[in-house]
Amino acid sequence: MRIAVCVKQVPETKSVKMDPETRTVIRQGVQAIINPLDLYAIEAALELKERCNAQVTAVSMGPPQAVSALKEAVAMGADEAILVSDRAFAGSDTWATSYILAGAIKQLGEFDLILCGERATDGDTGQVGPEMAAALNLPVVTYVNHINELQDGQLKISRLVESGTEKLSMQLPGVLTVVKEIGEPRLPTFRGKLKAKNLELPSFNLETLKLDKSLIGLKGSPTRVVKIFRPEVVRNCKLVRAETEVQVAEAVDAMLAFMEDKSA
Repeated sequence: MRIAVCVKQVPETKSVKMDPETRTVIRQGVQAIINPLDLYAIEAALELKERCNAQVTAVSMGPPQAVSALKEAVAMGADEAILVSDRAFAGSDTWATSYILAGAIKQLGEFDLILCGERATDGDTGQVGPEMAAALNLPVVTYVNHINELQDGQLKISRLVESGTEKLSMQLPGVLTVVKEIGEPRLPTFRGKLKAKNLELPSFNLETLKLDKSLIGLKGSPTRVVKIFRPEVVRNCKLVRAETEVQVAEAVDAMLAFMEDKSA
Protein backbone atom coordinates (compact mmCIF):
# COMPACT_ATOMS: atom_id res chain seq x y z
CA MET A 1 0.00 0.00 0.00
CA ARG A 2 1.35 3.41 -0.97
CA ILE A 3 0.21 6.52 0.88
CA ALA A 4 0.95 10.14 0.00
CA VAL A 5 0.43 12.70 2.75
CA CYS A 6 0.36 16.37 1.79
CA VAL A 7 1.93 18.81 4.23
CA LYS A 8 2.35 22.56 4.11
CA GLN A 9 4.70 24.97 5.82
CA VAL A 10 2.77 27.95 7.15
CA PRO A 11 3.65 31.14 9.03
CA GLU A 12 3.45 30.82 12.79
CA THR A 13 -0.13 31.89 13.58
CA LYS A 14 0.80 35.07 15.48
CA SER A 15 3.04 36.18 12.61
CA VAL A 16 0.54 36.03 9.73
CA LYS A 17 0.52 39.24 7.67
CA MET A 18 -0.93 40.06 4.26
CA ASP A 19 0.66 42.03 1.43
CA PRO A 20 -1.86 44.81 0.59
CA GLU A 21 -0.58 45.00 -3.00
CA THR A 22 -0.55 41.31 -4.03
CA ARG A 23 -3.14 40.33 -1.37
CA THR A 24 -1.14 37.20 -0.54
CA VAL A 25 0.42 36.02 2.72
CA ILE A 26 3.84 37.55 3.45
CA ARG A 27 6.22 34.65 4.09
CA GLN A 28 9.63 36.32 3.91
CA GLY A 29 11.21 36.92 7.30
CA VAL A 30 8.37 35.18 9.15
CA GLN A 31 8.85 32.16 11.40
CA ALA A 32 7.43 29.11 9.63
CA ILE A 33 6.12 25.85 11.06
CA ILE A 34 4.49 22.74 9.70
CA ASN A 35 0.73 23.29 9.38
CA PRO A 36 -0.56 21.99 12.75
CA LEU A 37 -3.57 20.29 11.15
CA ASP A 38 -1.33 18.39 8.74
CA LEU A 39 0.26 16.63 11.71
CA TYR A 40 -3.00 14.69 12.10
CA ALA A 41 -2.82 13.57 8.46
CA ILE A 42 0.74 12.36 9.07
CA GLU A 43 -0.41 10.46 12.15
CA ALA A 44 -3.24 8.81 10.18
CA ALA A 45 -0.75 7.78 7.49
CA LEU A 46 1.67 6.34 10.06
CA GLU A 47 -1.07 4.36 11.81
CA LEU A 48 -2.02 2.84 8.45
CA LYS A 49 1.65 2.13 7.82
CA GLU A 50 1.80 0.10 11.02
CA ARG A 51 -1.45 -1.74 10.32
CA CYS A 52 -1.05 -2.38 6.58
CA ASN A 53 2.72 -2.32 6.05
CA ALA A 54 2.28 0.80 3.91
CA GLN A 55 4.91 3.10 2.46
CA VAL A 56 4.38 6.76 3.35
CA THR A 57 5.59 9.63 1.16
CA ALA A 58 5.29 13.22 2.39
CA VAL A 59 4.73 15.83 -0.33
CA SER A 60 4.94 19.59 0.10
CA MET A 61 4.70 22.53 -2.29
CA GLY A 62 6.54 25.62 -1.20
CA PRO A 63 9.84 27.51 -1.17
CA PRO A 64 13.13 25.70 -0.47
CA GLN A 65 12.77 26.26 3.28
CA ALA A 66 9.70 23.98 3.24
CA VAL A 67 12.24 21.16 3.43
CA SER A 68 12.10 21.54 7.22
CA ALA A 69 8.40 20.60 7.25
CA LEU A 70 9.14 17.52 5.15
CA LYS A 71 12.02 16.51 7.41
CA GLU A 72 9.71 16.77 10.40
CA ALA A 73 7.34 14.34 8.66
CA VAL A 74 10.24 11.95 8.06
CA ALA A 75 11.36 12.31 11.68
CA MET A 76 7.85 11.28 12.73
CA GLY A 77 8.05 8.14 10.60
CA ALA A 78 7.40 8.89 6.91
CA ASP A 79 9.57 6.78 4.59
CA GLU A 80 10.42 9.49 2.07
CA ALA A 81 9.59 13.08 1.15
CA ILE A 82 9.35 15.19 -2.00
CA LEU A 83 9.57 18.98 -2.30
CA VAL A 84 7.61 20.69 -5.07
CA SER A 85 9.23 24.08 -5.54
CA ASP A 86 9.56 26.71 -8.26
CA ARG A 87 9.36 30.49 -8.25
CA ALA A 88 6.71 30.15 -10.95
CA PHE A 89 4.40 28.53 -8.35
CA ALA A 90 4.40 31.64 -6.11
CA GLY A 91 0.99 33.19 -5.52
CA SER A 92 -0.96 30.08 -6.55
CA ASP A 93 -4.47 29.94 -5.11
CA THR A 94 -6.01 26.66 -3.93
CA TRP A 95 -7.06 25.61 -7.44
CA ALA A 96 -3.60 26.18 -8.91
CA THR A 97 -1.97 24.57 -5.88
CA SER A 98 -4.16 21.49 -6.29
CA TYR A 99 -3.23 21.28 -9.95
CA ILE A 100 0.49 21.42 -9.12
CA LEU A 101 0.27 18.86 -6.29
CA ALA A 102 -1.79 16.53 -8.48
CA GLY A 103 0.93 16.78 -11.14
CA ALA A 104 3.58 15.91 -8.57
CA ILE A 105 1.66 12.89 -7.31
CA LYS A 106 1.16 11.66 -10.88
CA GLN A 107 4.90 12.01 -11.40
CA LEU A 108 5.60 9.88 -8.33
CA GLY A 109 3.45 7.02 -9.59
CA GLU A 110 0.29 5.33 -8.40
CA PHE A 111 -0.86 5.78 -4.80
CA ASP A 112 -3.59 3.88 -2.98
CA LEU A 113 -4.43 6.76 -0.67
CA ILE A 114 -3.76 10.50 -0.41
CA LEU A 115 -4.16 12.12 3.00
CA CYS A 116 -4.53 15.83 3.78
CA GLY A 117 -5.19 17.88 6.88
CA GLU A 118 -8.61 19.44 7.28
CA ARG A 119 -7.28 22.85 6.20
CA ALA A 120 -4.22 25.10 6.38
CA THR A 121 -4.08 27.70 9.14
CA ASP A 122 -2.87 30.45 6.80
CA GLY A 123 -5.70 30.15 4.25
CA ASP A 124 -8.39 28.33 6.25
CA THR A 125 -10.23 27.15 3.12
CA GLY A 126 -10.06 23.35 3.29
CA GLN A 127 -10.22 23.27 -0.51
CA VAL A 128 -6.93 21.71 -1.62
CA GLY A 129 -7.77 18.11 -0.71
CA PRO A 130 -11.10 17.97 -2.59
CA GLU A 131 -9.73 19.98 -5.53
CA MET A 132 -6.74 17.67 -5.82
CA ALA A 133 -9.13 14.70 -5.85
CA ALA A 134 -11.01 16.36 -8.70
CA ALA A 135 -7.76 16.93 -10.62
CA LEU A 136 -6.83 13.26 -10.18
CA ASN A 137 -10.39 12.02 -10.81
CA LEU A 138 -10.48 10.23 -7.45
CA PRO A 139 -13.21 9.86 -4.81
CA VAL A 140 -12.82 12.07 -1.74
CA VAL A 141 -14.16 12.01 1.83
CA THR A 142 -13.69 15.02 4.08
CA TYR A 143 -13.68 15.53 7.87
CA VAL A 144 -12.66 11.91 8.51
CA ASN A 145 -12.33 11.18 12.24
CA HIS A 146 -11.66 7.44 12.17
CA ILE A 147 -10.22 4.90 9.73
CA ASN A 148 -11.64 1.53 10.68
CA GLU A 149 -10.26 -1.09 8.33
CA LEU A 150 -9.12 -1.89 4.81
CA GLN A 151 -10.90 -4.82 3.21
CA ASP A 152 -10.93 -5.95 -0.43
CA GLY A 153 -9.67 -2.58 -1.64
CA GLN A 154 -12.29 -0.64 0.33
CA LEU A 155 -11.52 1.62 3.25
CA LYS A 156 -14.10 1.64 6.05
CA ILE A 157 -14.19 5.11 7.60
CA SER A 158 -16.29 7.52 9.62
CA ARG A 159 -16.56 11.27 9.20
CA LEU A 160 -17.88 14.15 11.26
CA VAL A 161 -21.14 15.74 10.14
CA GLU A 162 -23.34 18.34 11.83
CA SER A 163 -25.65 15.70 13.30
CA GLY A 164 -22.86 13.44 14.58
CA THR A 165 -20.85 10.86 12.63
CA GLU A 166 -21.40 9.16 9.31
CA LYS A 167 -20.01 5.70 8.51
CA LEU A 168 -19.15 4.79 4.94
CA SER A 169 -16.70 2.97 2.72
CA MET A 170 -14.53 4.27 -0.09
CA GLN A 171 -13.03 2.29 -2.93
CA LEU A 172 -9.32 2.92 -3.26
CA PRO A 173 -7.50 4.80 -4.64
CA GLY A 174 -8.95 7.90 -3.05
CA VAL A 175 -8.37 11.07 -1.05
CA LEU A 176 -9.17 11.74 2.62
CA THR A 177 -9.01 14.94 4.64
CA VAL A 178 -8.82 14.27 8.36
CA VAL A 179 -9.74 16.14 11.54
CA LYS A 180 -8.07 16.23 14.96
CA GLU A 181 -10.11 13.31 16.28
CA ILE A 182 -8.21 10.96 13.94
CA GLY A 183 -5.48 10.60 16.58
CA GLU A 184 -2.91 12.52 18.59
CA PRO A 185 0.20 13.18 16.45
CA ARG A 186 3.27 11.33 17.68
CA LEU A 187 6.53 13.06 18.45
CA PRO A 188 9.56 12.68 16.17
CA THR A 189 11.89 9.93 17.36
CA PHE A 190 15.64 10.21 17.79
CA ARG A 191 16.17 7.65 15.04
CA GLY A 192 13.73 9.53 12.84
CA LYS A 193 15.57 12.80 13.42
CA LEU A 194 18.85 11.20 12.42
CA LYS A 195 17.26 9.81 9.26
CA ALA A 196 15.73 13.21 8.40
CA LYS A 197 19.00 15.05 9.05
CA ASN A 198 20.94 12.93 6.57
CA LEU A 199 18.16 12.58 4.01
CA GLU A 200 18.56 14.26 0.64
CA LEU A 201 15.14 15.29 -0.56
CA PRO A 202 14.40 15.22 -4.30
CA SER A 203 12.65 18.26 -5.72
CA PHE A 204 10.15 18.73 -8.53
CA ASN A 205 9.89 22.02 -10.42
CA LEU A 206 7.90 23.38 -13.35
CA GLU A 207 10.21 21.78 -15.91
CA THR A 208 10.13 18.41 -14.12
CA LEU A 209 6.34 18.32 -13.93
CA LYS A 210 5.69 19.76 -17.42
CA LEU A 211 2.67 21.73 -16.24
CA ASP A 212 0.60 24.24 -18.18
CA LYS A 213 2.10 27.64 -17.27
CA SER A 214 -1.26 29.34 -17.71
CA LEU A 215 -2.70 27.35 -14.79
CA ILE A 216 -0.12 28.10 -12.10
CA GLY A 217 1.07 31.03 -10.01
CA LEU A 218 -0.75 34.27 -9.39
CA LYS A 219 -1.66 34.79 -13.06
CA GLY A 220 -3.00 31.25 -13.37
CA SER A 221 -5.18 31.47 -10.27
CA PRO A 222 -8.91 31.91 -10.97
CA THR A 223 -9.68 33.36 -7.53
CA ARG A 224 -8.59 36.74 -6.19
CA VAL A 225 -8.56 38.38 -2.78
CA VAL A 226 -10.34 41.66 -3.51
CA LYS A 227 -10.18 43.23 -0.07
CA ILE A 228 -8.24 42.82 3.16
CA PHE A 229 -9.50 44.43 6.33
CA ARG A 230 -9.69 43.95 10.08
CA PRO A 231 -13.25 43.23 11.22
CA GLU A 232 -14.64 45.95 13.45
CA VAL A 233 -15.43 44.76 16.95
CA VAL A 234 -18.74 46.18 18.16
CA ARG A 235 -19.37 45.81 21.86
CA ASN A 236 -22.56 47.86 22.27
CA CYS A 237 -24.73 45.44 24.22
CA LYS A 238 -28.33 45.80 25.30
CA LEU A 239 -30.00 43.45 27.77
CA VAL A 240 -33.66 42.83 26.94
CA ARG A 241 -35.80 41.12 29.56
CA ALA A 242 -39.02 40.23 27.77
CA GLU A 243 -40.88 37.51 25.90
CA THR A 244 -38.98 35.68 23.13
CA GLU A 245 -40.89 37.47 20.37
CA VAL A 246 -39.93 40.86 21.81
CA GLN A 247 -36.28 39.84 22.14
CA VAL A 248 -36.20 38.68 18.51
CA ALA A 249 -37.79 41.93 17.32
CA GLU A 250 -35.26 43.97 19.29
CA ALA A 251 -32.39 41.95 17.82
CA VAL A 252 -33.65 42.39 14.25
CA ASP A 253 -34.10 46.14 14.75
CA ALA A 254 -30.55 46.40 16.13
CA MET A 255 -29.09 44.54 13.13
CA LEU A 256 -31.03 46.63 10.64
CA ALA A 257 -29.87 49.83 12.35
CA PHE A 258 -26.27 48.61 12.27
CA MET A 259 -26.51 47.80 8.52
CA GLU A 260 -28.01 51.21 7.79
CA ASP A 261 -25.15 52.93 9.63
CA LYS A 262 -22.61 50.96 7.60
CA SER A 263 -24.24 51.73 4.27
CA ALA A 264 -24.60 55.42 5.03
